[in-house]
Amino acid sequence: MAATLDDLIASIEVELEAAQKRAAKTIKETELILARAQQEGRSHLSEEEAARVEELKENRTKAKSDIEGAKRKLAEANEVKAEEMERTEKQHEITPSSVRRPAYDQVARIGHEERTYRKDTDPYGKGFLLDVSRQFLFQDVEASSRLSRHMAEERVERAEYLQRAVGTGAWAGLTVPQYLTDMYAPATAALRPFADVCNQHPLPESGMSVNISRVTTASSAALQASENSAVSEADMDDTLLTVPVQTAAGQQTVSRQAIDRGTGIEDVTMQDLFNRVATVLDNTLINQATTGLSAVAQAVAYTDASPTGAEMYPKILGAAAGVEAALLAMGRPTHAVMNSRRWYWLSAQMSAVWPMINWSNLPVQAAGVANANSSYASGPRGVLPCGLEVVVDNNVATNLGAGTNEDELYVVPKDECHLWEDPGAPMFIRAEQAKAASLGVLLVAYSYFAYTFGRYANGMQKVSGTGLVTPAF
Repeated sequence: MAATLDDLIASIEVELEAAQKRAAKTIKETELILARAQQEGRSHLSEEEAARVEELKENRTKAKSDIEGAKRKLAEANEVKAEEMERTEKQHEITPSSVRRPAYDQVARIGHEERTYRKDTDPYGKGFLLDVSRQFLFQDVEASSRLSRHMAEERVERAEYLQRAVGTGAWAGLTVPQYLTDMYAPATAALRPFADVCNQHPLPESGMSVNISRVTTASSAALQASENSAVSEADMDDTLLTVPVQTAAGQQTVSRQAIDRGTGIEDVTMQDLFNRVATVLDNTLINQATTGLSAVAQAVAYTDASPTGAEMYPKILGAAAGVEAALLAMGRPTHAVMNSRRWYWLSAQMSAVWPMINWSNLPVQAAGVANANSSYASGPRGVLPCGLEVVVDNNVATNLGAGTNEDELYVVPKDECHLWEDPGAPMFIRAEQAKAASLGVLLVAYSYFAYTFGRYANGMQKVSGTGLVTPAF
């Protein structure tokens, strides 16, 4: 109970601090608007300024209300904690009495309450999915009770996910127990290698978009022509980059026989659904039209009827040079993302010519080093001589180009590959309408995410062309 109260108090304190910052921000912005008008010698605010001041006033009023509410909740939570601590202390007090102590096996003991679904009692999620199906199909009272207890436990431990899951749209789902997503992480992660190296951010608690301000017109600086002459000035301007929140989802029909007898349901449903959701997320990041990595990356053409690794490597360096030229001090190229067939083709190449400059800890007479302990999606597969870590991802398309037999190789800065997800990537599952004609229940798994590679123009580069046709070994 104490740990739960401490968590609650901590969350209220965070809420209070956020409200105080919002209030302070409105005051600061109002002061800036008024100061600007004063500096320009204006006795009245413009219509836009007056509207903004009024909006800030409303926001400040709401923030103050939030502050008062948070303070009240914090005071009540602290009072409850004090009472709980006092009650706990009294429970530990020992009062001597003449009553004979009962035998050991006659003493009632109180321990911590176990989770409804646990790894030691339900390691593969069979009980969880059986309860989901039985509650939906048969209105099973006991299954409903267990699911209700599970969701109450989730509201305490992962409340932020549930708030968004309910508020983002018509989806109202059950949170999959965290140990199941952890257990299946190898299978899930094996289908999202690129997503796993992206710059991870927690998904906002509400809304269907993430907004980022991009400075499109920078300020200026120049040599002053003479003393007391005007110095260079350019008004900064920004453009709003709106990143949509998307839903990766998959469905699986579970037969009534599997529900009744419970044989193999966890393997067929849980693992397969998790794999599909992970695959569509990673594939979206790479191949989605307009915003995907392939669409936004600046192309470095490699045209060759007889491609070799020695000829392709300079193109990779050209792409890396393009990334650095676009980002300068804002980032550097860190990863080369490629299909597994391209990685093994590069590994098969032989050369008598070695790079003039190698990354530290790389053998001189080598065109890269493979990570002997790495397999698909378990981490970087190796390092190229220029220091780029290799990510092998088979969501990279192999049907590109005029001959529909080309793949692409991406050179990216990890810090500018932005991906918003739930921390720990929890998923949600719900039962849809029963397929009565085929004695089945439709289960749907889904998760929310948002991404962008578009903060800087040409910040992503790719090598593409006829030099990346189906490799011959």
